[in-house]
Amino acid sequence: MRKLGLLLSRCAAAWKSVRMASSGMARRAPLTNKVALVTASTDGIGFAIARRLAQDGAHVVISSRKQQNVDRAVATLKGEGLSVTGTVCHVGKAEDRERLVATAVKLHGGIDILVSNAAVNPFFGSLMDVTEEVWDKVLNINVKATALMTTAVVPEMEKRGGGSVVIVASVAAFVPFPALGPYNVSKTALLGLTKNLAIELAPRNIRVNCLAPGLIKTNFSRVLWMDKEREESIKETIRIRRIGTPEDCAGIVSFMCSEDASYITGETVVVAGGIPSRL
Repeated sequence: MRKLGLLLSRCAAAWKSVRMASSGMARRAPLTNKVALVTASTDGIGFAIARRLAQDGAHVVISSRKQQNVDRAVATLKGEGLSVTGTVCHVGKAEDRERLVATAVKLHGGIDILVSNAAVNPFFGSLMDVTEEVWDKVLNINVKATALMTTAVVPEMEKRGGGSVVIVASVAAFVPFPALGPYNVSKTALLGLTKNLAIELAPRNIRVNCLAPGLIKTNFSRVLWMDKEREESIKETIRIRRIGTPEDCAGIVSFMCSEDASYITGETVVVAGGIPSRL
């Protein structure tokens, strides 16, 4: 009976696909055969973005600082029938950035998309208590490494006739999160980096845009919503009365990397449930 049920389920899915195709409703794969690198992509927002890019047809190379995290994420996504590989990459290390680029080129012949998602937040408290070591770590990983990762992929994108870079910032770039001063400052810097890179890379047919998520339920943001009372209080500040999910960000990134967004560069899309972020 179980086998019969599985067979009937597959037949129903196949029939649905035939009906959609015959009615012109077949889902497009807007990133078919594009090659995408996604940093910090074994969990949370990065993982959701990697999955969506692959679902939309891209060959995705994921990365993380720990091999076991890479192995787990690759196994999960391959188990869903997606074209995903991975390698260890600490974006603050030049040799790791070079290896990530080389891996994509070796496996897929080039690079079309970079999603720069890696970030750290080692501090919670007053700006007056931030040490030089903390400032260096936050700015090196969140800002400098993003710029250098982009520099590393540009030659490969040029060989393909162009490409798309998406930098993951935060709504904290506009509305600072309490007690996260260095993180907030680094995310504001990414808005400026996006605009400057967009101007410089436009003649090379490389678009650069930015995603600014609001509060999204991930392990990274857990300190902000980990108890129920705090979560309910936060929801009251969000016009859409819920905390976001990583999947709320993924489709936006896929759009920004697709030809549907071919006339968009230097822009920031805020995905924050309606939290005011600009005039």
